[in-house]
Amino acid sequence: MTSKAEVGFVKEASRQIVAGGSAGLVEICLMHPLDVVKTRLFGFYKGILPPILAETPKRAVKFFTFEQYKKLLGSVSLSPALTFAIAGLGSGLTEAIVVNPFEVVKVGLQANRNKFAEQPSTMSYARHIIKKEGLGLRGLNKGFTATLGRHGVFNMVYFGFYYNVKNIIPTNKDPTLEFLRKFGIGLLSGTIASVINIPFDVAKSRIQGPQPVPGEIKYRTCFKTMATVYREEGILALYKGLLPKIMRLGPGGAVMLLVYEYAYSWLQENW
Repeated sequence: MTSKAEVGFVKEASRQIVAGGSAGLVEICLMHPLDVVKTRLFGFYKGILPPILAETPKRAVKFFTFEQYKKLLGSVSLSPALTFAIAGLGSGLTEAIVVNPFEVVKVGLQANRNKFAEQPSTMSYARHIIKKEGLGLRGLNKGFTATLGRHGVFNMVYFGFYYNVKNIIPTNKDPTLEFLRKFGIGLLSGTIASVINIPFDVAKSRIQGPQPVPGEIKYRTCFKTMATVYREEGILALYKGLLPKIMRLGPGGAVMLLVYEYAYSWLQENW
């Protein structure tokens, strides 16, 4: 027989998952045109279905695991500031485990687009990677440590900064001003997290993308790749692509946090 506690946990978890998935869905719908505008001046929502299918469950995992780690850390005598940061780190590491195989396939398809007479489907390309390289760190989980760093560092700063600063700055009784307060903190959270984690992003792209010399693996591990890029190309190479990333994850990060909070609050009142 199911206890009240179990029912309560399932209901609460469902709220977090639905709110997190909603945050991902709305963020993609609002921010996807920024990806498209880089190459097109029309058809802003062309190709939006694959990102929705990938990002919605990914964001659900992000927010659900953050809440679970935060709850788990509540039994440990940590300061709230540290609790938010560690819960964010745990959330990012968990998210990375889930998304890395998808990232390997996505990067591979993007990098080899011109090599295929006909673009293979996501599933057929994934099967090709597994057959050729296996499931390990040379195959479907290539770049795993860089993905751990990318998501772990981002979520640690993103959640840690947002919730700590939000608790410091007083709330506003005016709903519009309160919305702007949260949006501004969320914008800063996404921007700062993007600046801090982009070297991991660059390392991930180098490891998972095509190697400079075919048949020779130059970029293999996360920190060694960062060191190689720094030594050969300079510090700025570790921040390549920062502006478009900030343009996407600054406002996108704010949108996700606000949608999550408002959706979660609505679900608590109505479900």
